[in-house]
Amino acid sequence: MATYTPKNILITGAAGFIASHVCNRLIRNYPDYKIVVLDKLDYCSNLKNLLPSKSSPNFKFVKGDVGSADLVNFLLITESIDTIMHFAAQTHVDNSFGNSFEFTKNNIYGTHVLLEACKVTGQIRRFIHVSTDEVYGETDEDAVVGNHEASQLLPTNPYSATKAGAEMLVMAYGRSYGLPVITTRGNNVYGPNQFPEKLIPKFILLAMQGKHLPIHGDGSNVRSYLYCEDVAEAFEVILHKGEVGHVYNIGTKKERRVIDVAKDICNLFSRDPDTSIKFVDNRPFNDQRYFLDDQKLNNLGWSEHTTWQEGLRKTMEWYTQNPDWWGDVSGALLPHPRMLMMPGGRHFDGSEEKDASYVSNNSNQTRMVIPVSKGSGSGSPRKPSLKFLIYGRTGWIGGLLGKLCEKQGISYEYGKGRLEDRSSLLSDIQNVRPTHVFNAAGVTGRPNVDWCESHKTETIRTNVTGTLTLADLCREHNLLMMNFATGCIFEYNAGHPEGSGIGFTEEDKPNFIGSYYSKTKAMVEELLKEYDNVCTLRVRMPISSDLNNPRNFITKISRYNKVVNIPNSMTILDELLPISIEMAKRNLRGIWNFTNPGVVSHNEILEMYKNYINPDFTWVNFDLEEQAKVIVAPRSNNEMDASKLKNEFPELLPIKESLIKYVFEPNKRT
Repeated sequence: MATYTPKNILITGAAGFIASHVCNRLIRNYPDYKIVVLDKLDYCSNLKNLLPSKSSPNFKFVKGDVGSADLVNFLLITESIDTIMHFAAQTHVDNSFGNSFEFTKNNIYGTHVLLEACKVTGQIRRFIHVSTDEVYGETDEDAVVGNHEASQLLPTNPYSATKAGAEMLVMAYGRSYGLPVITTRGNNVYGPNQFPEKLIPKFILLAMQGKHLPIHGDGSNVRSYLYCEDVAEAFEVILHKGEVGHVYNIGTKKERRVIDVAKDICNLFSRDPDTSIKFVDNRPFNDQRYFLDDQKLNNLGWSEHTTWQEGLRKTMEWYTQNPDWWGDVSGALLPHPRMLMMPGGRHFDGSEEKDASYVSNNSNQTRMVIPVSKGSGSGSPRKPSLKFLIYGRTGWIGGLLGKLCEKQGISYEYGKGRLEDRSSLLSDIQNVRPTHVFNAAGVTGRPNVDWCESHKTETIRTNVTGTLTLADLCREHNLLMMNFATGCIFEYNAGHPEGSGIGFTEEDKPNFIGSYYSKTKAMVEELLKEYDNVCTLRVRMPISSDLNNPRNFITKISRYNKVVNIPNSMTILDELLPISIEMAKRNLRGIWNFTNPGVVSHNEILEMYKNYINPDFTWVNFDLEEQAKVIVAPRSNNEMDASKLKNEFPELLPIKESLIKYVFEPNKRT
């Protein structure tokens, strides 16, 4: 069997639990290997985990995110990296149910960035991808043979789904580009340094504090546990003896029910399990059993050495000797913690916990969010007053929404956070405590959508990532999000020909990909369908009575040297924005074509402009071919079917009548 000898190893996520033990072991056993650690120091990481390696001349720590392509490429080249051991990931299943996009971002996108950097630099001789046994899904309770490496992947929660997705990318880069990849899938690991969101350290710390040990469901779920040093040795063996293109299970056949783990920990602390264990609500889905066949790794010469009793004792001793290793972790000790992945430290959201016995009473604690009682006290219940949180203060629609709220006496505040910054959005929600959230923020480009063609990452960051982040947070807090989207995701086609009166409905799939702006808006609209707390309003060519606003469609075309002449659906904001507020009050959701019924052409609008505003106004038309010579990205032209909105609001005027009533009559010059 050939043995691989690395020179310069990049270990991602090595300030975390498992990877820190692997790093410390390699530093200790192989002084000729240079080890570079890349870790962004998220909530479950701690530089103290790497203290045994800190003073070694062959150790280097770099704080950074695997999702940063520039940083990853720089490190691979400047450190002459030939081997990558990719541990960095979000791993806690409970968190993935409430914060799933962070898992996609870290576990899939981060892996993709690493793989692409390996492909570009062309210098990697080994890429070891660390996955999980959970990608196999649930094992039958009566199975006597565990999942082998060729078993089907059937993940059952957002965490394991992202790990399976990352595995598919790793496999694809191995096959498509010849990247020398190896994948590992491991059972549960325990031992010193583990962040106490995980079962064993959580139970140990709670037992140390004399608190109940919360068990999800009835505690019959079965898990296999490996001691951290045995797992570190497994990675040492796979690094040197693993075959490129292969998958290795890192497992044990010694299984334990969760209830038995709790009882063993109670016994270590001389506590009565009957009075110390408390059964709590189960996870949304909790796999009954994971069981691995680890014979393939055994054939490389590895086997576990640490008995359950010995490993548990060592772990208990470490936590009793280092109770403050992680600082304030009271939020992680909740039965169902929601860890909020934020830069700069650990933050917990205990808003779903009802048992005060799990909440620290430390008056200095500032990171725990304690919910205000929802009870209304004595007397009859009263309808809560409206309070809107609005994003897009400096934008046209966002500014108009604020003015409408003032006019209607609705309490509102503008969000201070940026859409792509989850922590700042959470702060807004916690501080404002809104009843509804309006998202009128987005990148449309200045002076027009052509800007997006040369600023694609900025466009994605706001229009896709930011919008999804806000929707996800709103769902976590049971908030309806009114999302101002666009109808510029369609173009006339054979089924919807120009002038036919057949408009695109809310169920039609977008068919316009001419501009990058429209691509991102169509993309995020499709993803938002998974969120039942979102009301998507497809705005088109917005018009208002403010004819001095440069964003106003009428203002734009009245200043152009030449204009096309195509009928389009459009949105009269003076009429429709108040309707958006009424839609929020009615708790309407789903996708809505947010336009006035019918279509109006450029020439028809300019004719009205001439009749009502400036009788001396003239304009010149040109066709789409001529237009294409002066714009970067093609423009969307279509008719939207507004019958759904008209049925909900029968008073809604057709586009031409609305233009006269709300725009031209108020601005009429005599």
